[in-house]
Amino acid sequence: MKFSKALIPTLREAPGDAEVVSHQLLVRSGMIRKVTAGIYEFLPLGIRSLHKVAQIVREEMDKSGGQEIFMPNLIPADLWQESGRWQKYGPELLRIKDRHDREYCFGPTHEEVVCDLVKQTVHSYKALPLNLYQIQTKFRDEIRPRFGLMRGREFMMKDAYSFHTDLEGLDVEYKNMYKTYESIFKRCGLDCRAVDADTGSIGGSSSHEFMVLASTGEDEIASCDVCSYAANIEKAYYAIGKNLESPVTKDREDVSTPNQKSIEDVSSFLKIKSQQMIKTLCYVADDAFVIICVSGDRDVSEVKLKALTSAAEVRMALDEEILEKTNVPTGFLGPIGLKGRIYYDRSLAAIYDGVTGANKADFHTVNINIERDLGLKNDPSFDGFVDLSVVAESDPCPQCAKGKLNLMRGIEVGHIFKLGDVYAKPMKVHYLDKDGKEKAPVMGCYGIGVSRTLAASIEQNHDDKGIIWPRALAPYDIHLMNFDNSEETIKTANELYNTLVQSGFTVLWDDRDERVGVKFNDADLIGNPLQVMVGKKGLARGCYEYKIRKDGTKGDFPCTEVIEKVSALLETL
Repeated sequence: MKFSKALIPTLREAPGDAEVVSHQLLVRSGMIRKVTAGIYEFLPLGIRSLHKVAQIVREEMDKSGGQEIFMPNLIPADLWQESGRWQKYGPELLRIKDRHDREYCFGPTHEEVVCDLVKQTVHSYKALPLNLYQIQTKFRDEIRPRFGLMRGREFMMKDAYSFHTDLEGLDVEYKNMYKTYESIFKRCGLDCRAVDADTGSIGGSSSHEFMVLASTGEDEIASCDVCSYAANIEKAYYAIGKNLESPVTKDREDVSTPNQKSIEDVSSFLKIKSQQMIKTLCYVADDAFVIICVSGDRDVSEVKLKALTSAAEVRMALDEEILEKTNVPTGFLGPIGLKGRIYYDRSLAAIYDGVTGANKADFHTVNINIERDLGLKNDPSFDGFVDLSVVAESDPCPQCAKGKLNLMRGIEVGHIFKLGDVYAKPMKVHYLDKDGKEKAPVMGCYGIGVSRTLAASIEQNHDDKGIIWPRALAPYDIHLMNFDNSEETIKTANELYNTLVQSGFTVLWDDRDERVGVKFNDADLIGNPLQVMVGKKGLARGCYEYKIRKDGTKGDFPCTEVIEKVSALLETL
């Protein structure tokens, strides 16, 4: 492609609403253009890279045994009502009505549609297992779309759905998809980590997210520095140690702590460590009022609380709600003698010589021994300590107990789920087993954000000049430039362009009548892996010059050895 004939509207400055690097560089390099909030159109350079991601995904999915289909984006409401998600999904589901007043939604995901397809077409165990996938545009009505392709309202996604006769078969396919995803992201040239994750609105028993490691990532993950343990911060847990060397022997007592309400205030006032505090927090899980007791140095994970209570929504209780339910002012709550639904976080198991609110204004209780003073062994409602707290940097690894957890940021580009029968049962998907009995299949669900993967690659591969594409995702293999517009240079550059294209390389030739500096700046901004330059000085020596975009390495090679040298250089990228 000749630059002079291409639609490549590069910009010197990033648009004012572009907050992250990928958004800035995709717009500046002329790859995408904003239509409205969260919705973008792909221009020629951008669509080439997008198609490359999609093709890698398609090839690996086909290799793994998946079968490609294409389902409608506009989904009738009755399918979502069958699964129960029409009422539960929330405002991100864009709902519309047609001229006949029939309700539809734009699909953010396609479990219901694929279940209906399998219900109508698969009737025997002999047709299972089955893995169906599509690469298609999705729509989610984000309340605050941001970060360009990272969190848009319209985006391209690969979603796959597998059906099995039993959980063992699901386990086999889950591992197959896990390995397939590792291959996909490796081929995309990404540093990616699979982490244990929450199932969220999709549901199911377990899931893994595939995270591209990048300092600008929205998600935080915890990863062991010794073993393979890694989890999303919302799901991660840690090994429990001891805060103090020995248990307390003193009797508990109430002490005056006038106007000392926060963990910081009380621990400073009493000259104790924050991990000796028993923090008592109140939440509303759907309509239920629940109380959480956690170590003073820990935060509560609302994701874990939602999972524990099976609530659709959780929030911190208001001060007036706390006073109404407990008759205790905020800041002085404690579990001793408190009535209600109380969950004790596992961080409390290590506390000796504890301190907590005394359930009366301006007083705290000190010298608390968990077993002695909370009476948990004799409490019929106590089901054991639960995991509700968020991990912290350098927490001991729960898997190997040798390593420490490192916190890092990542961008979710893929997510795989074990769904079980949470969709098949309500939607009455059945098959006949070997004995002729009707059974519901168990399902898996496997998604990849195709357009998000493009943005994630840029977040991981860029410098202050622009994008640094891995060859697998680059719009073109080679960015060809002529330094001047003399007849000899133009003729030679044209011949070189034709030679490279005929040899199977993809080439963007900047043939514009522009200053050399402008051409170099645009080449670095666009980020194709290899730049090849034609100029009078080089031709006088019988050479073409080159630059590797990734590390800036420069050199030249003889005009008579173009294909060999270009092939060798690209092989390393």
